[in-house]
Amino acid sequence: MAGGGGGGSKSDEPQPHPPKDQLPNVSYCITSPPPWPEAMLLGFQHYLVMLGTAVIIPTALVPQMGGGNEEKALVIQTLLFVAGLNTLLQTFFGTRLPAVIGGSYTFVAPTISIILSSRFSDPDIDPIVRFRRIMRATQGALIVASVLQIVLGFSGLWRNITRFLSPLSAVPLVALAGFGLYEFAFPLVAKCVEIGLPHLIILLIFAQYIPHVLHSGKNIFDRFAVLISVSIVWLYAFLLTVGKAYNHAAPKTQMTCRTDSSGLIESAPWIRIPYPFQWGAPTFDAGEAFAMMIASFVALVESTGGFIVVSRYASATHMPPSVLSRGVGWQGVGILLSGLFGTANGCSVSIENAGLLALTKVGSRRVVQISAGFMIFFSVLGKFGAIFASIPPSIVGALYCLFFAYVGAGGLSYLQFCNLNSFRTKFILGFSIFMGFSVPQYFNEYTAVKGFGPVHTTGRWFNDVINVPFSSEAFVAGTLAFFLDLSLHRRDNSIRKDRGKHWWDRFRSFKGDTRSEEFYSLPFNLNKYFPSV
Repeated sequence: MAGGGGGGSKSDEPQPHPPKDQLPNVSYCITSPPPWPEAMLLGFQHYLVMLGTAVIIPTALVPQMGGGNEEKALVIQTLLFVAGLNTLLQTFFGTRLPAVIGGSYTFVAPTISIILSSRFSDPDIDPIVRFRRIMRATQGALIVASVLQIVLGFSGLWRNITRFLSPLSAVPLVALAGFGLYEFAFPLVAKCVEIGLPHLIILLIFAQYIPHVLHSGKNIFDRFAVLISVSIVWLYAFLLTVGKAYNHAAPKTQMTCRTDSSGLIESAPWIRIPYPFQWGAPTFDAGEAFAMMIASFVALVESTGGFIVVSRYASATHMPPSVLSRGVGWQGVGILLSGLFGTANGCSVSIENAGLLALTKVGSRRVVQISAGFMIFFSVLGKFGAIFASIPPSIVGALYCLFFAYVGAGGLSYLQFCNLNSFRTKFILGFSIFMGFSVPQYFNEYTAVKGFGPVHTTGRWFNDVINVPFSSEAFVAGTLAFFLDLSLHRRDNSIRKDRGKHWWDRFRSFKGDTRSEEFYSLPFNLNKYFPSV
């Protein structure tokens, strides 16, 4: 019963925030590029961010393959060159979202299995010859693995699967695409805490606090917080290096703290254009190809979450399934290019660059295309690219702390379309997210202790088929949420609204909402060649 004298109206009562299918307060969306000088700086910032993965993965793999600093520099150049090509293909012909397509940690495990294969274990073989043979084997496996995404994407099969995706099942997938990468964030900072922690603090100050204190030019500090903070801390790390602060430190500390320990600047050529089959003709093995194909499927699921959060932070509407399928097909082409050029790694949507969209509030397609130009340019001019690639990994880890958090929060934002007062919703969310963390934790801990995964047979490819999917947080949470959402109590009519499916009905087909054509139409009048859209 209402109380007496206040006379409060219904409009004064607390109201929930209304759901919005486009994220507000984004400065530049997909189709509204910033001025050219600003776009160039923002594009260079995206290039700096994607360098982390492009350097970390070859640094971990190439020495195990038998290569030295020169081979490592060439692989990094190749990875950057192919990432630039794939990003341009994706932004022009794929989803047309501002998504950077770079290296993926998902492909590391099957690559290591190839490295440890018995046919490459001859101790008398020259290390460089061994490196080239292993590289050619990874090329063959990637070429075969690319067929999976190409077929699923361009045939429309992935479109038919993702039509059943709802905001409820998208939340665990997207959230753990960001939160699930926690092991690459602060643990990387802690490897050189005197550099990583100051960078994290300075980045937070410039990105979150200074813009709210200063009224003039505040967009400069949050929009270019990465450039400003990296410049300050990189200079600080350089001064520590030249000041001989690490001269007597342990080798591991020197590798993660010094600015001159990567060996890239000395080893990189001045000018070199990567080209297909530069390591020789690819070799093929059925088991290795099958294991890489499973990794390709896991990367496909993770990239689906990546594409969804990129569309959110670019202030676009939800992607029609046909557009997502088209993007997957072109990502398959990207894996094919990775195999042809020899990057020792496949590709997927760069989660860190998706987080940068949120930090800058700039989701312009042109900015990401400019960043792709920087990737290609600095991959050809090896010495100049190596300077930026020699940034200490703890600086990169501090950036990841913000970017992965933004992506995870972007996944949680889809809860606004779901009924959180439903026990069905609570179970699906809680169980899938919990298992998404718990199952990979078991697999990763087991591997760290034993040196191999829980599934350990004489067939390394079979081990990877089981261990790789269950080691991915996003894959476990996303597939589990998708299955539960489709199988639990579907006959109840109220379930459709509880899972938020009615919000995405208008995007089921390409022409269901006029905004889809604005954001996702292909250039050069190519839509007529794609009947699915």
